[in-house]
Amino acid sequence: MAGNTKKRRSAPARKTHPRGNPQRSGSPVTAPRRAGVRDWIAAARLRTLPLAIAPVLIGTGAAHVIDPNLHWVLALGCLAVAVFLQIGVNYANDYSDGIRGTDDYRVGPGRLTGSRKAAPKAVLAVALAFFALAGIVGVVLTVRTQHWWLLIVGAVCVAAAWFYTGGKRPYGYNALGEVFVFVFFGLVATAGTTFIQVGVVPQEAWFGGVAAGLLACAVLLANNLRDIPQDREAGKRTLSVLIGARGTQALYTVFVVVALLIACFLGFFYPIAWLALMSLLLLGPALLIVWMYGKPQELVIALSLTSLGALAYSALLFWAFSA
Repeated sequence: MAGNTKKRRSAPARKTHPRGNPQRSGSPVTAPRRAGVRDWIAAARLRTLPLAIAPVLIGTGAAHVIDPNLHWVLALGCLAVAVFLQIGVNYANDYSDGIRGTDDYRVGPGRLTGSRKAAPKAVLAVALAFFALAGIVGVVLTVRTQHWWLLIVGAVCVAAAWFYTGGKRPYGYNALGEVFVFVFFGLVATAGTTFIQVGVVPQEAWFGGVAAGLLACAVLLANNLRDIPQDREAGKRTLSVLIGARGTQALYTVFVVVALLIACFLGFFYPIAWLALMSLLLLGPALLIVWMYGKPQELVIALSLTSLGALAYSALLFWAFSA
């Protein structure tokens, strides 16, 4: 009897690999540390700020076509509004995606709300604070220019920033993110900057606004391409989820190429605009990564390169219009 008794080896514990955010894996680990200064700065997503600067540069250059006297105070006011809105929408996305549980599936950099490093109410408060700052500067610009209807435009911009991922039916969850990014980070931001400075919107602002909007959409596509599997599982129906990886890669390429073609067209009237093709030094590697990436995390680099490429593109167009 004793010789027949053998100790059964217990089956080895199965290792579970959490999907997305490791801070929300459900494993019995210690509570996540509270967010520090670096975490809050990271949550502002500084790599996206060039997208706020780009349309202001192009719009200011287009204003110089009408009036050779650069209105630096008004231009800086437009820049402040754009940057505050960009940071505000980044914190608002952190809050909305976090409380929805969408960030439980993400593979990119962790978020404050999703990782539980910060209370949702605190993240929301910071988002609203930046929206308020944008609103205050916007009111000052409105009083300065006496174009009171701009208050309505500002209110629509804030609403668009919030409902991107906020509210009961966020349009970012229904394949409309690129449409609104193109309109507000391209056309509205560029044309608005020009109008505030000179009171009219020349065709240079519209062409530049289209280019800025396309490059901003390209950044969004690079981000959503990385998150296709996670967004699909979380029920987030981005455009990339609908058209798939290959469709996203193709559309990203179209957006970048069309923006470069706009620079070529403007080069016939403003020769320095040809130099905007130098942004390919950044956009070219981003294109390669989008098509040849091996790991989803590599697309974070493509996102950053595209954002910096948009900034370089806009700076060169500003030079072309101002020369």
